[in-house]
Formats: sequence, structure tokens, C-alpha cells
Amino acid sequence: YTSRGFKAIVEAHGLDHSMSRVSRCLDNGPMEGFFGTLKCEEYYLPDSFYATYEDLVDAIRRYIGFYNHQRYQEHLNGLTPIEYRNQAA
Repeated sequence: YTSRGFKAIVEAHGLDHSMSRVSRCLDNGPMEGFFGTLKCEEYYLPDSFYATYEDLVDAIRRYIGFYNHQRYQEHLNGLTPIEYRNQAA
């Protein structure tokens, strides 16, 4: 992700290339944590089966809705992410 070619592709698509210095993985930490939770709570479940790519995409979209609106989180004082964000507003 540090190559000039990758940076050019990112910028050509109008995206911001967010990256910390070498050996500083703080940018990725929150998303890596979320994807780990997603895999444990949705993807790797014994009854999870996705017959098509679209089934998988739908399951991920449903999980993101659940995660944001219904899944209470201890580090957010027992609130959902949306409730926590609305408190600050």
C-alpha cells in the first residue's frame, strides 16, 4: 500500500489514502477489530451458508445494521454505536 502505483490508483478514484508511518498500524486498528467481530459473529457461525455472492453481501449489510443499531458495546458505556454518537450530537 505504500507503492506509488497504488497511491495513483487511490487518487485517480478520488479517495483519500490514509496511512500511518511504517510500523504504526493505528489507522487500521478499528476496522480490523470490526472485521474480526463480523467474522466471529456472522461469517464463521456453523449455520452460516452463502449460496451466492449476493447472499454474502446481504448478510454483511444486515450485520452492519445490527452492529450499529442493536449491538450494545461495553466500551461505549453499554450503548449501541448510533446511540453513543447521538449522545454527542
